[in-house]
Amino acid sequence: MSLTDQIVDLAHLPADRIPEGARAKAQLSLLDWMVCGWAGRDEPLSGKLRDLAALEGGRPVAHVFGGAPGAMQVPARMAALVNGAVSHALDYDDTHFAHVGHLSVGIYPAALAVAEELGASQAQLVEAFVIGAEAAIRIGVALGAAHYNRGFHQTATAGAFGATVAAARLYGLDADQTRAAIGLCATRASGLRSQFGTMGKPYNAGIAASTGVECAQLARLGMTSALDGLTGPQGFLDTHSDATHVGDAFALPPAQEFLFDDNKYKFHACCHGTHAMIEGLLAARPAGLTLDDVAGVTLLTSPRWLSVCDKKAPTTGLEVKFSYAWLAGMALRGDETGDDRAYTDALAQDPALADFASRVEVTGDAGVTDLQARGQITLRDGQVLDYAHDLAAPLPEDLLRDKLLRKAQAAIGPMGRAFADYLASPGGISARAIGALIAEGA
Repeated sequence: MSLTDQIVDLAHLPADRIPEGARAKAQLSLLDWMVCGWAGRDEPLSGKLRDLAALEGGRPVAHVFGGAPGAMQVPARMAALVNGAVSHALDYDDTHFAHVGHLSVGIYPAALAVAEELGASQAQLVEAFVIGAEAAIRIGVALGAAHYNRGFHQTATAGAFGATVAAARLYGLDADQTRAAIGLCATRASGLRSQFGTMGKPYNAGIAASTGVECAQLARLGMTSALDGLTGPQGFLDTHSDATHVGDAFALPPAQEFLFDDNKYKFHACCHGTHAMIEGLLAARPAGLTLDDVAGVTLLTSPRWLSVCDKKAPTTGLEVKFSYAWLAGMALRGDETGDDRAYTDALAQDPALADFASRVEVTGDAGVTDLQARGQITLRDGQVLDYAHDLAAPLPEDLLRDKLLRKAQAAIGPMGRAFADYLASPGGISARAIGALIAEGA
């Protein structure tokens, strides 16, 4: 069975075979995604995309973040584009490290747009998301590290396939139509890491979401594609990765072993590759420490992150989010790294952080996983403090829910609690009600 066959089967997995743990985590992802999108609704990128949607017009079926007044509604494909980019604008959304990308910002916008169009329920929306997310993870694993290291942004590439599967499930496409949608996605999926630190990075997430809606819609209308555009000769994996096998190694596990269960959430408003370092430094930081007390910091990190998170001299607030040296200084100085408002362009010119950055030594170590960081803090009085953190350590569900609620309230104030309360309504709410929430607030 090819990977494509497995993904088609996954798209039609009965709802009662979706693991409860994965479903519960997908509910948390819905809240986190809505919070990130609401927090990013006033970013310059967001206004430009809403302007694009207004210029294009079309059949109004789905809402966009910050679309009020008038609860702006646009075609499903455009809603997916806008909401995907807006929710990734602050780079504060979840990450799956096996997929090497952000799942919610590429898949939930596609799923919500179609769910609004069809009048689906919250439960159907969440089911489509978790199935799409699982497909994206498996395709990301098949693409392998070489795909990411070559410069592709898997939020946009593997994520586009996940968005396609989610949309196909909601539209009720049969196996042949789903296969066609995946094949069409194979010729549309795109996104480059060279866009990191610019508006192009969140745009990548919007591209993934809109691609998913478009390909599912076209397959629904009867458009055909290569029989196996994903794993066939000159297909997506053949052309975009070094993968040499895509069969049994990627077989679907039992229902209780969904890879989505390893999804991770951000509690610092910066690149997820920096979070293990930040957590380690915060745990080791002595009370009352100042940057002048520190002679130097060493960091051992996964080599993967050196081309992503090691900007030595950031020039904008966005670039600070990808700078180990700047973020190490912020953490040890006691800055609120979880507050996106801290990441201003002025921060990139902070003389104290610029001076401290010269004392931070970053080294890639193949023995350190993508979720780990370790190193030492050397103080001017001669003390050496070891630090380490591993993001792979699981959080109990109640603690994770509490941390996400605190993040929601810190990021968007009382609206964070309101979103959580609406989503926790007995029996859930409709997708259209969720759309109204992201447009107008609660």
